Amino acid sequence: MVKENELPSDRYQHLLKDGVIELTGIDTKEKHPEPLRRVAVWDGKDKQAIEPITDRMSWTANTISELYKARWQVRIFFREIKQLLHIESFIGTSENAVMIQIWTAFITILALKALKAMTGHKWCLSNLVAFMRSNLFVKVDLKKRLGQPFDRGHPPPQKELQGVLF
Repeated sequence: MVKENELPSDRYQHLLKDGVIELTGIDTKEKHPEPLRRVAVWDGKDKQAIEPITDRMSWTANTISELYKARWQVRIFFREIKQLLHIESFIGTSENAVMIQIWTAFITILALKALKAMTGHKWCLSNLVAFMRSNLFVKVDLKKRLGQPFDRGHPPPQKELQGVLF
């Protein structure tokens, strides 16, 4: 570490360190000779320290940590698109076609998450997608069925037997 920046006294509690570093490897120093900023952030969810590195020296340490979190959410979103919606590549490659596909996927994921939140059952998103696919053309009370997925409902009515004539 070349220089350690002092954290302000009114800092956010998740910020651990803020410093300037230089890369020392032969290839890395050649590719990136200017100094870089490294911020250590505590991730309370996973109970570990994360150290994002950037070349933006003018940003605050908190801005860097918040942008890293937002970047991670974008990565999770695209992973969900690939896994849940089975989208491997974009159909169209123009800017407009890609934007339409991203927005359509975003709306689909958002609708699925809203359905998941409305139900009383703890669905995994992948199971919910599979359930929706298998019941796409079935007329059911969706909210009730999603809330009680294992409830078989009422048994089918007994067939009336024709009486014996002889």
